[in-house]
Amino acid sequence: MSMAKKIKSILIERDMTIKDLSKKMGYADTYLYNKLNRDKLTEEECKAIANALDCDYDGIFTFRDTGKQI
Repeated sequence: MSMAKKIKSILIERDMTIKDLSKKMGYADTYLYNKLNRDKLTEEECKAIANALDCDYDGIFTFRDTGKQI
């Protein structure tokens, strides 16, 4: 599964949109939308996204509250 698909899956579980995540991170709506559509995320961006989604990131996302990994 691509990183973008993993993030989109987490957004669904968190009942969030890309726009919600963008606002939470202080990004312009189109910036994060474009990064996810191209699946071009840096390691630092993945860590920041994981933090904003209340997940741990070690190359995978781990929900802090349930331990589920994506």
